[in-house]
Amino acid sequence: MGWFAERAALDGTVALVTGGAGGLGEAIVTDLAANGVRMAVIDIDAEAVESVRGALDKNGGEAIVQHGDARDPEALAALFTAVDQRWGRLDTLVNVVGGTFRKPFVETSPKAWDALLRTNLLHVLHACSLAAPRMRAGGRGGSIINLTTIEAHRAAPGFAVYAAAKAAVEHFGRTLAVELAPDNIRVNNVAPDMIITPNLTKFGMGTSSVGTPLGQRVGIPMGRLGEVTDVSGCVVFLASGLSSFVTGTTLHPDGGTYASSGWFNWPDSGWANHAPRSVLEQFAPGGQPEE
Repeated sequence: MGWFAERAALDGTVALVTGGAGGLGEAIVTDLAANGVRMAVIDIDAEAVESVRGALDKNGGEAIVQHGDARDPEALAALFTAVDQRWGRLDTLVNVVGGTFRKPFVETSPKAWDALLRTNLLHVLHACSLAAPRMRAGGRGGSIINLTTIEAHRAAPGFAVYAAAKAAVEHFGRTLAVELAPDNIRVNNVAPDMIITPNLTKFGMGTSSVGTPLGQRVGIPMGRLGEVTDVSGCVVFLASGLSSFVTGTTLHPDGGTYASSGWFNWPDSGWANHAPRSVLEQFAPGGQPEE
């Protein structure tokens, strides 16, 4: 056994991942399984579920993969029960499920707010309420990891309720970390930004400036979009013994966008927190491009 495997102590543990098929969830499941973790997965995307199930079977990993909606308390509870019956332990919970749409707050409705809260906050509360007692009863401690977003830490025009829900997950995790610390159960968050996933593509990444090398240089200090493995690597670390004294905190696989917080690396003029004159001169006083 090498240094990493020995210190990580992941082999033979059990992890449950909500939203574990496709995109970030699939990368997280793949990387945890590669370290000997037995996986329990639930996802609403039937095609992605079959793909993950096939990949886990092919690689010989022990897994329970269910097609279902993690926002449904009964479906979520059924997966936890299946884990109890098969392995009798739970070491890691990863909450990946989330989603949003772009619209000014005044154009949204209570029905839309409820949907956003169910998708981004309420299922996290339910999953944690099911996981924590099991981890406590096991006496081995555990790790709870919630996927949030950079929008939990900055204003997000057009995504007000989504940002509020993700900020709530952040602070819930921070508080829960203190409550569960005496039981050696750690609670942390991972808050990515601009990761290449189908959801990012849905929001027009390919046609916006951030989809170009120049746009990435201006808006992302490291000058590139993130890969799903940039996020899954953080999750593996937080699930492992390498982070045994880390709780109540957030990792930011974002290439530096949270740190820069409004500072941009403009061509020819470098870092500034406002558009340089060379950019403004391309527009007429009315805000339209000059002919």
